[in-house]
Amino acid sequence: MKTIILALTGASGLPYAMRLLECLLQSGQRVHLVYSQAAQIVAKQELNFVLPNRPQDAEEILAERLGEVSGKLRVFGRDDWFAPMASGSNPGDAMVICPCTMGTLAAVAAGLSDDLITRAADVMLKEKRPLILVPRETPFSAIHLENMLKLSHAGTVILPPNPGFYYHPQSVQDLVDFVVAKILDHLDVEHKLVRRWGE
Repeated sequence: MKTIILALTGASGLPYAMRLLECLLQSGQRVHLVYSQAAQIVAKQELNFVLPNRPQDAEEILAERLGEVSGKLRVFGRDDWFAPMASGSNPGDAMVICPCTMGTLAAVAAGLSDDLITRAADVMLKEKRPLILVPRETPFSAIHLENMLKLSHAGTVILPPNPGFYYHPQSVQDLVDFVVAKILDHLDVEHKLVRRWGE
């Protein structure tokens, strides 16, 4: 069992995040979840789903929404400096920020650690653990691209949610699963979301 830190920010793309959370838990991974206030707004808009302010309430509601899962979910407040992910003495095995706003990406690139999301990302970088950012913006400005390049040089995986069409997707869920499958591949978590090339 791995411990995966999953951070949700206020970019469009909460369906990717919720599907990723579901797949991680179903595969038996432990997930430490944290989300921004803007992510709460996007969840309501895109999924008609309310992410509560209190972590304990969020754990209960997500357990109801996701049903029986073998992994363990813990939700942390964005200002919880006593969370395990806030320290290099207890980092997770990997971290995903999905979706990732350009503001969050810029803060991580600049080494800012003014909330639990950016602090956890900073810990991943300094401890050389896998960090995956799923930036949802288009088009990218030169500043966005420079920040991504800086993070890529530091070892971050920049994984924009760009679905492929060579496998003939039949639904929006197929498109979501394609992106989530890519994230799971980089986390080295087994899945059967999409048929692999050549199979």
